[in-house]
Amino acid sequence: MHDIDLVSTLAGGLGVALVFGYITFRLGLSPIVGYLIAGIAVGPKTPGFVANAAIATQLAELGVVLLMFGVGLHFDLNELSRVRRAAIPGALIQSLLAATLGMLLAMAFGWSVGSSLLFGVAISFASTVVVTRVLSDVDEIQTPVGSIAIGWLIVQDLIAVLVLVLMPVFSGGGPIGSLSILLIVAVAVIKIAAVGFVIVIIGGRVVPAVLKHVAATHSRELFTL
Repeated sequence: MHDIDLVSTLAGGLGVALVFGYITFRLGLSPIVGYLIAGIAVGPKTPGFVANAAIATQLAELGVVLLMFGVGLHFDLNELSRVRRAAIPGALIQSLLAATLGMLLAMAFGWSVGSSLLFGVAISFASTVVVTRVLSDVDEIQTPVGSIAIGWLIVQDLIAVLVLVLMPVFSGGGPIGSLSILLIVAVAVIKIAAVGFVIVIIGGRVVPAVLKHVAATHSRELFTL
């Protein structure tokens, strides 16, 4: 049964993605818009074919990993450092304004403060995967605009990490001490710094050496893996 679900999810999901991706491409939009529509079409909330949710989720996560890997091959960290003056303050101001406006809008509809805050935070961050894919489709990743956009997204991702760490603390309902908040933020910052250090060292030295040796085999399959 699991094999049948896997085959039907792959065949049905990719088939629907092909149809909607082609339609959106012909309309002058990025195919990723069609892929998002296809995900809704094969989901449990719409009639017709319904993909296996567990398998589809795993495949989607794998697709995101491969997409970000492809984007990373075309993006230079030096470009990010050159656009930091625009990306860092821009991302901070935009996220704060969007979260505030979203929170006020939700409260105007009678939502609670906690739910309004969560809604505002949710709409304040752009999707790194979607934006980078759109930039890749129009070959804008290595342009000044693309560099600023990706730098902006990276800053937002770092903010999102801190928000996700603090969200359970604020939603707990009990009294919150400033010391505990500072401790949680400090631990999160240390983890982010440690991951960044590993990425820079391994990504800057180990990965290029591995890719060089694999490319020397002249095997397209090995290099893709």
